Amino acid sequence: MDWWQAILLGIVQGLTEFLPVSSSGHLLIFKELLGADAEGFLDFTVTVHFATVLATLVVFWSAIWKLLKGFFQFKYNDETDYICKILVSCIPVALVGFLFKDQVEALFSGELWQVGVGLCITACLLLFSDNAGKRFKVPAAKDQRNGISYWQAFVVGLAQAFAVTPGVSRSGSTIATGLLTGVKRESMAQFSFLMVLIPIIGEQSLDLLKVATGHETFGGGVGSLALCLGFVAAFISGLFACKWMIAIVKKAKLSWFALYCLLVAVLIFIFA
Repeated sequence: MDWWQAILLGIVQGLTEFLPVSSSGHLLIFKELLGADAEGFLDFTVTVHFATVLATLVVFWSAIWKLLKGFFQFKYNDETDYICKILVSCIPVALVGFLFKDQVEALFSGELWQVGVGLCITACLLLFSDNAGKRFKVPAAKDQRNGISYWQAFVVGLAQAFAVTPGVSRSGSTIATGLLTGVKRESMAQFSFLMVLIPIIGEQSLDLLKVATGHETFGGGVGSLALCLGFVAAFISGLFACKWMIAIVKKAKLSWFALYCLLVAVLIFIFA
């Protein structure tokens, strides 16, 4: 992978990670458009995803620090309640990671039409949450601590586990599912971005441990320069996208992103 390809792909990851349009799907699309080598691309994907996780830590640092301080008071306060619900939301994706890791990795070497199908699924979820969700009038979780219940956190976690498929947006799936179950937009925006921290950091830590113990190699076919440049580009662009997405989720209609996903899917089906 050339240095300029790494930078462009890093920017794509940073701009799309927090938007409900599937960052993994867009990475695969732009990999094909830029003609980047497939060898080591999964390692590159993991690296730039970790960069956007760090961007999330920066943007939400005050909220995260408050949660940690409250949690280590070792009593069931609002902060402990919130962290416990995040842990509950991580159960489904953890099971998928442990039981179906090889199958998930195989998806990233598949054909682009699979990304198109995933984008169509994302579009349907976004449209449904914006339109049908209003008709059903699901009661909001106003009486629940922190605006979300344990069962809602678990259902949102199921959506996150399903979104390991390229083309299915993680943020789009979790936000849409949360809104459909009655979580208010303000609560769902922050919860969606924080719930991904544990799975990504955990996965990256395990990969680094395997590399350190000599069980696996990392970045083969990509190169250290490309990994570093992609990481920096994803981190910087992710800082801006994260702040922008928070405002969008609170105010804008998700239907506009659904239309975008459908348009990209149609282009894939025509030209791929």
